[in-house]
Amino acid sequence: MEKKRVLITGAAGFLGSHLCDRFINEGYYVIGMDNLITGDLQNIEHLFRLENFEFYHHDVSNYVHVPGKLDYVLHFASPASPIDYLKIPIQTLKVGSLGTHNLLGLSKAKGARMLIASTSEIYGDPSVNPQPEEYWGNVNPVGPRGVYDEAKRFQEAMTMAYHTFHGLETRIVRIFNTYGPRMRLNDGRVLPAFIGQALRGEDLTVFGDGSQTRSFCYVDDLIEGIYRLLLSDYAQPVNIGNPDEITIRQFGEEIIKLTGTTQKLVTKELPVDDPKQRRPDITKAREILGWEPKVSRAEGLKITYEYFKSLPKEALFNREHKDFTTYNR
Repeated sequence: MEKKRVLITGAAGFLGSHLCDRFINEGYYVIGMDNLITGDLQNIEHLFRLENFEFYHHDVSNYVHVPGKLDYVLHFASPASPIDYLKIPIQTLKVGSLGTHNLLGLSKAKGARMLIASTSEIYGDPSVNPQPEEYWGNVNPVGPRGVYDEAKRFQEAMTMAYHTFHGLETRIVRIFNTYGPRMRLNDGRVLPAFIGQALRGEDLTVFGDGSQTRSFCYVDDLIEGIYRLLLSDYAQPVNIGNPDEITIRQFGEEIIKLTGTTQKLVTKELPVDDPKQRRPDITKAREILGWEPKVSRAEGLKITYEYFKSLPKEALFNREHKDFTTYNR
């Protein structure tokens, strides 16, 4: 029986690499694609020896060609941390707009079902908590985070237009804060920032008074939700995340306890448009996909900490790390 073929963009990134693993394990032929602007080939180097994996070094903002049939396309190519999209704002907008358009066209030509990785950031600094899919968001389109927020909002609109106008099978996952092995230690998100600071013997930086909240989902849980959504019959956006909400200050205290550091929490000014609350309403995921997170934060953090501790020592210091702690995302 011929294997089903799936194209995964952003394949060398945190989530993309875990998706490659999952689809390989499910018996698919996986085509990974990444321009490596934020991805790392080390995340997928274990797959290169496999017959059912191939890799294209390509920027999806340019025309995308993949020979042969495709059954599914998963679009995960995009900078996903504040550090990245503040440093490369134009590329962020292009991959969300031009890249999405190119991949929708490819999916249409191949008759493939396409799933796009949207984000909780489309809700902006929300005025409702938890955030249901029906909430339209509170986003500043010209603020520093607008390049990412609006790229993802446009991505959703374009995807839905292809679904309604062309009849293309599409799926939209709105991803909330996710963590686990293969996160970049220097990407500016709150968990690797805290753990990196602890491992370097630095105080942990909290922005604002630390009362803003986040909800952290372990990567294995997220991948399971994405897989179920792809194979479902539901075309509207679905939140996938962990509704267990915690303040940034409480989270910092958990990291201090986990790592055994003697450092303390220090505060800095809250950045522009930093969301005060972030918690998914996962009613749809529960009802439509039969999905909810299984891995506790304590269990997931232990695994993630062990991963970061196993990295080479130079990974902690081989970049200007003080530039990589600007948001508690």
